[in-house]
Order: sequence, then C-alpha cells, then structure tokens
Amino acid sequence: QVQLVESGGGLVQAGESLRLSCTASGSIVGSNAMGWFRQGTGEKRVQVAIMATDGSTSYADSAKGRFAISRDYAKNTVSLQMNSLRPEDTDIYYCYFLPLLGSKMYWGQGTQVTVSL
Repeated sequence: QVQLVESGGGLVQAGESLRLSCTASGSIVGSNAMGWFRQGTGEKRVQVAIMATDGSTSYADSAKGRFAISRDYAKNTVSLQMNSLRPEDTDIYYCYFLPLLGSKMYWGQGTQVTVSL
C-alpha cells in the first residue's frame, strides 16, 4: 500500500500564492507520475498538473503560466506552487500518484484551497 500525505491548502485572497506539497510513503515500487487534481462539489475530478518521471509536465489550461509543479524524486514528493490565485481556483485539491504505467492509482485525502475576492 501507498500513503499520500498532503499539506499546504488554506484561505487566501485573490492574487496571493499557495504551495501544496504531497509525500508518498509505503510500498513504492516505482514513480511513474505524480501530480494534482481538483474537484468541486458534485463535479468530476480534473487534472491540474502532472509531472512524469522524465520531467515532462502537463498542465490544465487554467493553470498554465500561474502554477508550477515540481518533484523531489528521492523523497517521493510533489509540490504545486500556485501564484496569482483566483476565486475560481477554489476547490479541494488531491495529490495523485501512479507508481507504474497500468498500476493502481493512489490519491491523497484532499486539501481545501479557498480564494476570496
């Protein structure tokens, strides 16, 4: 089993920044991809940013130019630096971990990000 522990959510005003972090621990057999998704009440979980083992990244259009994902491969940690936050960024953010292609995906418990005007 793999456990994901997230930190860094909170309440900020529009224009401010937050940094989310997530550390994977447990029976880790690989580290294919780590990243962040978001989900609103009654909505589907959607990708925010993902970074693969080779360093390639994928961002949601809403995150491009404002958010930056990074990984510490030795510590199995992924971080998301969120700048210029907007009220529409408000959601629960979930850490995502895919050990190997085709393997089980793991999710963190979620961390609330709230951006006020």
